[in-house]
Amino acid sequence: MSEIINKVAQSALVTFNLEELLHPGERVVYDIKDNLYMGLILREKDFRAFVKDNDWSVYAGKNIAILCSADAIVPTWAYMLLATKLQAYANYYVFGDLEALEQALMQEAISKIDPEEYRDAKVVVKGCGSIPVPTYAYVEIMRKLLPVTSSLMYGEPCSTVPLYKKPKAI
Repeated sequence: MSEIINKVAQSALVTFNLEELLHPGERVVYDIKDNLYMGLILREKDFRAFVKDNDWSVYAGKNIAILCSADAIVPTWAYMLLATKLQAYANYYVFGDLEALEQALMQEAISKIDPEEYRDAKVVVKGCGSIPVPTYAYVEIMRKLLPVTSSLMYGEPCSTVPLYKKPKAI
């Protein structure tokens, strides 16, 4: 019998798994509607007292989306005031919904990647996984790696979809 050789393991392909970039911290929404008087108005004095006295430590290590789901006019400073308290506890916070939070977390993680580590590499961006990765992240990783890689593929090393191959120099 001949020896079975794993050609995928021996190949020069580099697998890039976007799942590994997802921050494991809990995602929560802080809805300022709970601070509105009669569900319509933000009273500055009451809101400032709440912000001062609230136990913000419950947000320690969490990723927070700050929004107002009520049809009310909330002054910009109110969101900024919340940020002054969340800064000390939260892993990350954004103005927007959970989708905006996820995008911001992924953007931050991708921005920390050194593209030079992938110079002239044949990269497979892993497709299927156990955690859903937003489509945004796949497009963003292409923007980051296209200028430096020799080729980019999508999928698994044993079954890839070719996306880009660097043109040969003349």
